[in-house]
Amino acid sequence: MAVPVTFTLPQGLNASAPPERRGIRRDHVRLMISDRQTGKTVHTRFYQLARYLRPGDVIVLNTSRTVPAVLQASWMREESVLSTATEIRLAHRYDEENWDAMVVAEGVRAGDRFHFSPSLFATVVAVREQSPLLRLRFSLRGSDLYEQIYALGEPVRYEYIKQPWDLDYYQTVYASVPGSVELPSAGRAFSWEILLQLQKKGVQIAYLILHTGLSYLLDDRFKMKPEENCEQFVISPETAQVINRAKQAGHRIIAVGTTVVRALESAALSDGTCLAKQGWTCLHIDEHTSLKIADGLMTGFHEPEASHLDLLSAFVSPPLLTGMYREAIQERYLWHEFGDIHLII
Repeated sequence: MAVPVTFTLPQGLNASAPPERRGIRRDHVRLMISDRQTGKTVHTRFYQLARYLRPGDVIVLNTSRTVPAVLQASWMREESVLSTATEIRLAHRYDEENWDAMVVAEGVRAGDRFHFSPSLFATVVAVREQSPLLRLRFSLRGSDLYEQIYALGEPVRYEYIKQPWDLDYYQTVYASVPGSVELPSAGRAFSWEILLQLQKKGVQIAYLILHTGLSYLLDDRFKMKPEENCEQFVISPETAQVINRAKQAGHRIIAVGTTVVRALESAALSDGTCLAKQGWTCLHIDEHTSLKIADGLMTGFHEPEASHLDLLSAFVSPPLLTGMYREAIQERYLWHEFGDIHLII
């Protein structure tokens, strides 16, 4: 049975605005560095990161770009209009024209249509029992569909975010491939200056893609376990080669985000070799998981009872992790996608 990571998060530590709107650069957020073995911590700022990494280390970044996943639509059944303003939250891109999505309304049936604009509608092709997610087939596909989503949608915003922020605040500087419905936030603090500093020191930068899914379904009746929250990923031959050469030379692989850990460990052989691979991962990582590739993790701070804490427990024992989190609270670190950063290494 898993040992829980127990702490109470004060409301005042929820970061409700991007750092840039709090008067600091994105790479000047605070950085807490924790030793996996001892739990000892160092407190610094993110722009000092290069001081704490070694030549030969590999930083692995997720280049998935955040899409504005909250859309408004008219709900049609045959020729009847059931609603002129129904909220739809995209959850996972299935293929070029199909998405799993959550409709914030009751009674949706297969065959219903949602009209978003004169040039875009979607048809419900599958409704699932015991799940708020359904499958939508859009009238456009590929880049044409993304163009409409970017024109019409808004970023997913949770209750601790008190006002809307532009989509640009929900992107990492290196994001390039649209597909995440929530910001892969562990990499948000990186600037091009920091990446250049790391490369000058001899730290290698590798990239993969994992498109994040919708993590909160608005109703506590519906909580997806990690193994039910499958996400699409791509690891290129170039990235696999960089990782494998570094591992063979005894260097550390540092995953930037739980998304990156999930992708890497889904492509790992038992001997620690990273495969070039693409597909879907439903991997659940917890304290009983023997990590094959990732040696360190850079991440934000996660809420009590979040499944992300299970994954962090694969890097550091739950008692030590509890101590780290209580220290972060005592030191007034900020939580969530606009908050501070935690490096476990």
